[in-house]
Amino acid sequence: MRGLVIRNTGSWYVVRTDDGQLVQCKIKGNFRLKGIRSTNPVAVGDYVQIAPNAEGTAFITDIEDRRNYIIRKSSNLSKQSHILAANVDQVCLIVTVAHPETSTTFIDRFLASAEAYRVPVVLVFNKTDCYTPDETRYMEGMMYLYDTIGYTCLACSALEDTGIDALRAALKDQTTLFSGHSGVGKSTLLNALIPGLEAKTADISAAHDTGMHTTTFSEMFDLPGGGQVIDTPGIKGFGTFDFKKEEVAHYFREIFAESANCKYGDCTHTHEPGCAVRRAVEEHLISESRYASYLNMLKDPDETKYRQAY
Repeated sequence: MRGLVIRNTGSWYVVRTDDGQLVQCKIKGNFRLKGIRSTNPVAVGDYVQIAPNAEGTAFITDIEDRRNYIIRKSSNLSKQSHILAANVDQVCLIVTVAHPETSTTFIDRFLASAEAYRVPVVLVFNKTDCYTPDETRYMEGMMYLYDTIGYTCLACSALEDTGIDALRAALKDQTTLFSGHSGVGKSTLLNALIPGLEAKTADISAAHDTGMHTTTFSEMFDLPGGGQVIDTPGIKGFGTFDFKKEEVAHYFREIFAESANCKYGDCTHTHEPGCAVRRAVEEHLISESRYASYLNMLKDPDETKYRQAY
């Protein structure tokens, strides 16, 4: 029997079969994906084959080939990966410039990984209702930066219902992964997009200005106007998985484009004479924050060095 994985609680999976049944499923202990060492061999968005049993549950027996997936380094097992979602049309990375702050390093590492796996990203700058004038100007500068690179940027406030129509239009008839730090408002946005959902939300920690985890497992929701959203637990850091240093520049669009003008074909854009990328940074054609993120990824892909301080 074939179905789509719509929820992953860690030990159980909910599979929606092709005829509309919702079946609680488990995987056998020796079930592992070929070639991927993952903490979660099955992800929301996977199409699977299941074998029902007499108890009314089922075992997942096979996974269909994935069109794509988004993956990061596991936070507790550094040599393994964690698959956020599979078979998605795009990702909405929900970011906030304050309460809590999403660093450009985190954004750039996420974007680079999405580039590597050929998944489009929409940057959703949320909580516009609670920013000071200085924070608003900073947000507008970030939006201009990423828009110039070629990423779609949206500004939203679920509480004031601004930007929600534009977000709804971007999600229509697409399978979209929602990701970002805890506290950036993913659940509040979902509640605005899906009337009656009533996803749990929580206040920001006053002590650290950071988000409190409210989503504890990944789940797919159907959108009223067509399409699906996969909501995931908030993530503190984003460790890239299995990147080769010579490939990192390929995943920064503007750096890759400028590298065609470098003197040497194997230029690392760190010290070589005739480096067009470094010249572009000096001339402010490539942003210093993006170049710094590139250098950070070259030095060490370890997620733990790029977590927020909480």
